[in-house]
Amino acid sequence: MNKTAIVILSDPKSGSEEALGRVFNALAAAYDFKTAEEEVKIIFQGTATRWPEQLQKPEHPVNALYLAVEDKIEGISSGCATVFAANPSGFDLIKDNQVPGTTGLPSFIKLKNDGFNVLIF
Repeated sequence: MNKTAIVILSDPKSGSEEALGRVFNALAAAYDFKTAEEEVKIIFQGTATRWPEQLQKPEHPVNALYLAVEDKIEGISSGCATVFAANPSGFDLIKDNQVPGTTGLPSFIKLKNDGFNVLIF
């Protein structure tokens, strides 16, 4: 079975259609993999660690899609959440890559070694 990790990097604070389009398409891709019953996980990294707090709001235009794939969210980058003052919104903080001077970030080597294809949005 194929395994895919979707890493979201776009920044909701930019307020741009491009940022919204990136998170929308990332979640739509996750939905596609989920409905095909393939293993998929979503990781929020960089300024994207700010997205979960926004997407959990019922009035957000991507809320319904977010709720449909929320169970596929692996977590958010611990170090990035710290740097960008993001609310973890109840998700696990990922610390696999112990980058010096941080609380840790997701590890792309770990994803590769675990057999995941990585898509970045």
